[in-house]
Amino acid sequence: MKILMIISAAVFMALAGSGCAQDPPLFDGEKAYAILKKQCDFGPRVPGTLAHQKCRDYLVTALRGYADQVSTQDFLHTFGTPVQSARASNIIANFQSAKGDRVLLCAHWDCRHIADEDPDVNNRNKPVLGANDGASGVAVLLEIARLLKAQPPRQGVDIVLFDAEDQGNHQDNRSFAKGSQFFARHVVPTFNPRYGILLDLVGDKDLAIYQEAYSLQMARPVVDKVWAAAQKLGISEFIPQQGYAVFDDHIPLLERGIPCIDIIDFDYKYWHTVSDTPDKCSAASLEKVGRTVLEVLYRP
Repeated sequence: MKILMIISAAVFMALAGSGCAQDPPLFDGEKAYAILKKQCDFGPRVPGTLAHQKCRDYLVTALRGYADQVSTQDFLHTFGTPVQSARASNIIANFQSAKGDRVLLCAHWDCRHIADEDPDVNNRNKPVLGANDGASGVAVLLEIARLLKAQPPRQGVDIVLFDAEDQGNHQDNRSFAKGSQFFARHVVPTFNPRYGILLDLVGDKDLAIYQEAYSLQMARPVVDKVWAAAQKLGISEFIPQQGYAVFDDHIPLLERGIPCIDIIDFDYKYWHTVSDTPDKCSAASLEKVGRTVLEVLYRP
């Protein structure tokens, strides 16, 4: 308990010294929704598939149009039964690279290889399209990337799109979030953002985002900052109550000492089913999440 209190105090000190406010640019939910649909047009982005390769190329090209530099972390990913191996790629975009004061924004871009939560047993070996579980967080971050280029904030920003988040088995948490685990092990030792924000399942038409339990435990000042920004904007879908505890891409970052929180609406009935399609998502939900993140970035 004492250790957690010390960590939280350090995060608070970092947030308090984060500089002057700027007016944030206007987030366009319709542009974000078009990016969500574009990803889904490739098909399920399962590592080792043509859809995965095409979407990777699309994301790298799009980010190169906005960021100072874009790189990839490629690694071999093994998953499934029978076990298969495929190349996976974390995609890293750096904005205002020379600035030492930095913030991390992240999401996963891959799709689950099996719809094992589908109510129809005949669908459970089919891949998931991942409109909300994958494409929604990426869509928000690509629209934010466009705005970062047009109107740079006072601090540097790193956007990381993690691969191989969603091919695990539910008996082993560590079989998920493989891209984030790889990133946390291999990122340069000097990488030390003030805080991080992970976006996952943020496009649901019926949006209700509770505070994720591990985020509250390990990075509560960041949670408080984000929910205060949403409240200021009148975005009631950010509910200031604890919700699920989710092993997600923020956990390896927290373990590395980066105070990263998970913005996630885990109450989504199409999760890991073949019905996770764009019609279950909305531009309005993406816009509310995007506006909140921009408020945090530009009014620290």
